[in-house]
Amino acid sequence: MNNKYFVHQSSYIDENVEIGEGTKIWHFSHIQSGAKIGKNCVLGQNVNIANNVIIGNNVKIQNNVSVYEGVILEDYVFCGPSVVFTNIKDPRSKFPQSGSKFYIKTIVKEGATLGANSTIVCGVSIGKYAFIGAGAVVTKDIPDYALVVGNPAKIIGWVSEAGQKLIFNNENYAICKKTGEKYMLLNGSVKKL
Repeated sequence: MNNKYFVHQSSYIDENVEIGEGTKIWHFSHIQSGAKIGKNCVLGQNVNIANNVIIGNNVKIQNNVSVYEGVILEDYVFCGPSVVFTNIKDPRSKFPQSGSKFYIKTIVKEGATLGANSTIVCGVSIGKYAFIGAGAVVTKDIPDYALVVGNPAKIIGWVSEAGQKLIFNNENYAICKKTGEKYMLLNGSVKKL
């Protein structure tokens, strides 16, 4: 037990792992060698963090999520229950592709939310504060602040940093109902002003 972070006694932490202060790792989880987990993260029950995965600060990973090598979660990312990551595009049992040289990088940028049971196909970038709806299947890059649902995931709107749906006026401006911050929609992308 380390006084800087909490690990439930049923979980396993391999050697050569970095875990930030204030992080909590709950029941039946496994953190593999080379993983780096930031400060004040919460990893729920039955979470697997594979070798060499990088997780930022204040990340929340709900139950039954495996974060595979090649995935990077930036600060304040939220992974709902049973989110699925992949790291190989063409897996075959008969033709194994094991090891870092085969894994395709996936990045989930600051503040993004991945809804329960969403699937993130490897090789994509999910933009800052994007919101991936429950059950969505992400097969291509998602821009900042985009709200996506479906299989394959499609943009159906935009959200603020606080996760509020943005309603744009005739001049392409919107205000977050929670924070009062102003956003602009221009050429298919959203910027916070």
